[in-house]
Amino acid sequence: MSSTIIISIMIGLIVLLLFVGAPIKPMRFIGQATVKLGIGILFLFFVNVFGGAFGLHIPINLFTASISGFLGLFGVASLAAIHLFII
Repeated sequence: MSSTIIISIMIGLIVLLLFVGAPIKPMRFIGQATVKLGIGILFLFFVNVFGGAFGLHIPINLFTASISGFLGLFGVASLAAIHLFII
């Protein structure tokens, strides 16, 4: 499929959601999950920036970002412990 078709379909779905309306609960869940994922990415970025001096590097991917986003600082600490002691 070409990119114009995909973009046209996405714009059409957005316009449809604007006219019909989206269900509240699933959209709230998706929004909260996106925010938590973004926070997890920021946590991992700062751990990589400050942990670089100690040789600590945790790759930023979907799995590690979701762990650190949903578990918070405990998730980041557990990923760092796994990196230091197991890997």
